[in-house]
Amino acid sequence: MTETKTRSPEHRVAAGAIEGLRQDLFQNVLDYRPLSPLGTDGPVIRRLPKSFRKGVVWFPHAVVGVVALISLMEGVFAANTYSPFGMVTVVTAFLPAVALMMTLVRPVLAFWVSIAITPLVAATSSDWPWGASAFACHLGVLVVVAARTRPRTAAWMWLITLFVGSALGNFAAAYSSSSEPMAVASALALLLVALVQVRRDAQREVTVQRTVTAVERDRRTLLEERTTIARELHDVVAHHMSVVAIQAEAAPYRVENPPPELEQAFVTIRENAVAALTELRRVLGVVRAEDYEAPDAPQPTLAEIDRLLDNVRETGLETEKTVTGAVRELPQGVELSAYRIVQEALSNTLRHAPGAAAKVELGYVLGGLGVRVVNGPARGLVKPSPGAGHGITGMRERVAMLDGEMTAGSTQDGGYEVAVFLPVPAQRSEAEDGEGA
Repeated sequence: MTETKTRSPEHRVAAGAIEGLRQDLFQNVLDYRPLSPLGTDGPVIRRLPKSFRKGVVWFPHAVVGVVALISLMEGVFAANTYSPFGMVTVVTAFLPAVALMMTLVRPVLAFWVSIAITPLVAATSSDWPWGASAFACHLGVLVVVAARTRPRTAAWMWLITLFVGSALGNFAAAYSSSSEPMAVASALALLLVALVQVRRDAQREVTVQRTVTAVERDRRTLLEERTTIARELHDVVAHHMSVVAIQAEAAPYRVENPPPELEQAFVTIRENAVAALTELRRVLGVVRAEDYEAPDAPQPTLAEIDRLLDNVRETGLETEKTVTGAVRELPQGVELSAYRIVQEALSNTLRHAPGAAAKVELGYVLGGLGVRVVNGPARGLVKPSPGAGHGITGMRERVAMLDGEMTAGSTQDGGYEVAVFLPVPAQRSEAEDGEGA
């Protein structure tokens, strides 16, 4: 009989701690990780003149180099003045500085080198186990490595430093120990580095969340706009398919003694129209919300542009309409999209350019319809109302649905212009001309 052994919480915590130690300080020790320069978009660097930015980005490297150089000079001076070991002490003065400089390229290896040379450097120092230069260099190693890794690594390095300092202190009771000052100074320094890292990570997380939120908001707005277009398209197409079905059913009764072939043709047309209408409602009907109700009134067309302009004039917006070309009835989808584009452009003018005048131009050409809405800069005391900026997105979706073209941007006088071309298939125009003839 096999018993299932359940690990205690203490055992799991200990196993997790050992695994964290292995990942932080024993895995990939020899990795080459050069310290990157600072970014030029920081809150301080971006305010400096451009001529200084190229040099300021190397500020961390310069600080490490200056500390290593000062520690090296102090070690060499102490060796030549107080130490009886001559060249041995001069060599040991270089080792802490080398370990500090290694943090710029191999941070984890630099920590272990600094720990490994501690007994050697301690043997030539009057302060056990760290002299002044070794103290500064090892503290610098802890700070740089902690800044380049994570808070958990800083905790492990502090514990290992404390263990090494205590162990060496037991062998030299006659010497003044620097373990306690190292423990206190390194704890404060590493705590400060950890706080900075936590704050930086939190800011990065907030930035990421804001970016994700903005992307999701834009995507949701785009989907809502597409849903609205799909609903309108459903209403338009469903109306025409219903008319086709009804006319196909009534057509045989308008002809006296129609041939059987003609009756069968109209029956087939009606059956196909009803089947297409059913499929259309099944596919496009899913975009309707549960509480959505189809509008009772017909969808607006370009014939109602004047009423739209009258409504916006009542709000104080000066508008002017210009029509060029031969006015004719266009496909309902084109007229509906053109109406919605003009409506949204005028709404944007009211929000973003209060007090400005707007001009609406409709151009009927052989290939389709041109729509241009341009407004001047804001005037008066009313401040522009900030918006989410999704109106242009909706316009582009409508234009893309009809394979049209659109440009939108600021004008030279500080206003805004929206220009759209909605194509109308040539065969549709020719068919209409044929029917009229």
